Amino acid sequence: MTNRIYLDHSATTYVAEEVYEAMLPFLKTSFGNPSSLHWFGRETRKSAENAREKVANVISAKPNEIYFTSGGTEADNTAIRGIAYANQSKGNHIITSKIEHLAVINTCQHLEKKGFKVTYLPVDEYGIVDLEVLKNSITDKTILITIMHGNNEVGTIEPIEEIGKIAKEKGIYFHTDAVQTFGKIPIDVDKMNVDLMSISAHKIYGPKGIGALYIRKGIKIEPLLFGGHHEMNKRAGTENVPGIIGLGKASELAKKDIENDIYKNIKELRDYLQKGITDKIKYVYVNGHPERRLPNILNMCFEFIEGESIILRLDGKGICVSSGSACTSGSLEPSHVLLAMGIDPAISQGSVRFSLGKRNTKQEMDEVLSILPDIIITLREMSPFSIEMPFPEGSGPRERHKL
Repeated sequence: MTNRIYLDHSATTYVAEEVYEAMLPFLKTSFGNPSSLHWFGRETRKSAENAREKVANVISAKPNEIYFTSGGTEADNTAIRGIAYANQSKGNHIITSKIEHLAVINTCQHLEKKGFKVTYLPVDEYGIVDLEVLKNSITDKTILITIMHGNNEVGTIEPIEEIGKIAKEKGIYFHTDAVQTFGKIPIDVDKMNVDLMSISAHKIYGPKGIGALYIRKGIKIEPLLFGGHHEMNKRAGTENVPGIIGLGKASELAKKDIENDIYKNIKELRDYLQKGITDKIKYVYVNGHPERRLPNILNMCFEFIEGESIILRLDGKGICVSSGSACTSGSLEPSHVLLAMGIDPAISQGSVRFSLGKRNTKQEMDEVLSILPDIIITLREMSPFSIEMPFPEGSGPRERHKL
């Protein structure tokens, strides 16, 4: 099958042609080590610094506040562990949420084994952190708040500006994982009161294996890697120059996309797909906030069946989707994000994430809508649960969506 429909852009995007072309010279002719003093090194260094400036421009930061990493996971680890270890004399308490990416949650759990205390904030039915609960969780030992900007599974956008203001007033460092939002919606680190921000290239049509961490000027962290004086002494190791160039070009293109409101068109396609599914299929629920949601993510639960079965059936028809985060693929456990939102574990097993990109078309959405209903019918006929099972008096299917 040649004409596959790709709806898993939140897992990864393709590399844009312009990004690919920008990277090629640094794989072939401009191969110098940017730490070398000769011409090859100087030219490579100049190009890498130009890419650093392009990344900074997307979030209204200064170029010397951008530090290149191997991706979002390393950026999250560097931010959280770096702040924790550099500030142990001030306190040992960290605040995060129950719906963070595993790169954040597992890092916090690791720190708990090292003697740090972590508060995992609950979220409401839409996946939004309660600001009052956050305020009440702060102690005189709190040194870091880390809350993601946009959720990778359901797309809910957190009140980052308000959280940043709380952190600033309390003198607490604030980190946000912006891997899913960077290059898709406007970001201003000063306006958002963010001290550290994680970024990844392969979510914005750049290459895999490269990301960045924004660290506000003056903030000290303990690096994860020790060696040479690379990345302004924040990350040792020879820089991944082709990847850096790719991230720079992808950032430049993403900034233009935001300015040209490209994601408005993607949102319209997403909403078209959502309406089509809810019109054609019963017992289906939309997860995440109806408005405060990333424009390209649609997460839905299909009752009485498993999401993985839907994914495999769609894949057989040439339609590529996921059940949530690619980093949790293969896990038999229900999504920790959906469970934190109060969704019944049995229903959360039937979740599917459609994440759209710049190449998707209305014709593709129509193709999905022509195939998906029959798949759902077939799977439900095979299910041991009866669609016609009676609901408790006064309780419709919408109420059964919640615990």
